[in-house]
Amino acid sequence: MANVREIKRRIRSVKNIAQVTKAMQMVAASKMRRAQEQVLATRPYSAKAWEVLTHLAAQRGGGPELHSLLTRRAEIQATGIVLITSDRGLSGAYNANIIRATLQFIRGLGHPARLITVGRRGRDFMIRHGFNVIAEFTDLPDRPGLLDITPIARTVIDDFLKGDYDEVYLAYTSFINTITQEPTIRRLLPISAEGGLSRVMDQYMSGLPVRTTAEYIYEPSPRVLLGVLLPRLTELQVYQAILEALASEHSARMVAMRSATENANELIGDLTLSYYRARQEAITKEMLDIAGGAEALARS
Repeated sequence: MANVREIKRRIRSVKNIAQVTKAMQMVAASKMRRAQEQVLATRPYSAKAWEVLTHLAAQRGGGPELHSLLTRRAEIQATGIVLITSDRGLSGAYNANIIRATLQFIRGLGHPARLITVGRRGRDFMIRHGFNVIAEFTDLPDRPGLLDITPIARTVIDDFLKGDYDEVYLAYTSFINTITQEPTIRRLLPISAEGGLSRVMDQYMSGLPVRTTAEYIYEPSPRVLLGVLLPRLTELQVYQAILEALASEHSARMVAMRSATENANELIGDLTLSYYRARQEAITKEMLDIAGGAEALARS
């Protein structure tokens, strides 16, 4: 009977876990829908802003002399990486995939990397393994606004202009769909038209009308326009990356919790079958003991 009681306790425990994972799945699904709407709503603006910027930078006389954020350093001595992960776990391989991709990227640099981490999981891993984390940001809201992202972008821009690093990359997870999320590492600074967008945004922009190559006369001048637009565009790119990462995180957590719930229900079925078998075995043993006792009494 002790075995039967142990199985009943396990069934009760697994049922409680299944209820928790089901609730977490529903919460993650709700957050995922809101995050997905937000990231899809900002993609057109981000793509058009990048188109306008690259057109301005390509104007006659454009280049580093227009703005410091366009300046390519002759020698890359240090690289800044903005690593975007989650604050919490229970999201499958979401954090592991982007951290693994970032580690592979760092190994291929050949020079020091300085990390700005967004999220506890990436921060804890990088500090634990001895990487140089110069800034950290945690506890972002589920639906961040541009003001929530501004301190991250300003830290990146100020350190780049001071020369703390010669280039900056964003490391985040692009949202493809509910099932698929893609670890992405792309250059943020110095800004250039080549390689500036992720594969997802490249695909999005490929469906837009072909950009004209005509040269326009701007008022005010491209230098003045870029002085205002470049910092804001940099903030926008960081903001878009964080929105992509949040949508990917909630999707990964919803899928992970759904798998956990299904596995728990399957385990409950197996334990229930074991419970009935153990109970039947215990009842059979009791009946045999009763029959043996009755036969002993009859002989005596």
